[in-house]
Amino acid sequence: MPKTQYTNNGDVTLAYEEFGDESGAPLLMIMGLDFQMVWWPDGLCEQLAAAGFHVVRFDNRDTGLSTHFTSARKENALRAQLGMSKPAYTGLDMVNDAAAVMDAMGWSEANILGASMGAGLAQAFALTYPQRTLSLISMMGLPVTVSSFGSLKYIRMGTLSKMFKIKPASTREGEIEMLIDIYRLIASPGYPFPEEWAREVAGTSYDRAPRDPESTQRQLAATRAQKYPSLSTIAVPTLVIGGDADPIMKISGSRDTAKQIPGARLVTYPGVGHNLPEAVWPAVVAEVAQTAGIASVD
Repeated sequence: MPKTQYTNNGDVTLAYEEFGDESGAPLLMIMGLDFQMVWWPDGLCEQLAAAGFHVVRFDNRDTGLSTHFTSARKENALRAQLGMSKPAYTGLDMVNDAAAVMDAMGWSEANILGASMGAGLAQAFALTYPQRTLSLISMMGLPVTVSSFGSLKYIRMGTLSKMFKIKPASTREGEIEMLIDIYRLIASPGYPFPEEWAREVAGTSYDRAPRDPESTQRQLAATRAQKYPSLSTIAVPTLVIGGDADPIMKISGSRDTAKQIPGARLVTYPGVGHNLPEAVWPAVVAEVAQTAGIASVD
């Protein structure tokens, strides 16, 4: 098991872990909305390390072992998400968290990979810190520059409605089942559901830090509170990955992201949803390595 380490961005503590040799190409992995870094499978991180990367994953603020925030009332987070009040933090704060983890690693630059909300944060990092970005890999996301209203066209509302109906849990066993239910909703319909792995990681998530239902609203509010320049200003090698069977994010989100970034390569996988099944890891690793310039796709 990788050792959990800590660094700070101001008064925010950030937990992170690393895989691979220090001589490898730096790769920073940014997780999605309200999911802890342990949802990046160890096996995937290990395959990336074997391909020549020095991999770092971290808990975004408000998740896992990183600093958690609070809202006096749930309505406060909802109002912030709608732009009616100031959010607890912004998307730029979350981008600066990623930079702080890089600083802790002694990395002046890195390949930046993000999934779902993390895809938007990875894009935002490339826009905010172009001099620190070696390559950009955006997975299962949509253009970070799209408005809150505009983002709705990329979301499958039926799945979102089902997610809203999943009630918060008050026990360890209940939260494990809740997290599995959420993961099952977004998982790849063309591949077997990884029940055993999901149950193990859901238990690990609870033991690290029980889920705060309001953190979802705070993170959504943060990402919608920030404005960024055009994606057309990104000049680094870029890979955009999407699953054509994603139950929550339409493939048009990946297509439009790739269209807006000059020279971006779009790779889509049949039957893949809002996760990466183990069967596609070798192909994904090869694509990421090619984008970073450390290997070629066979």
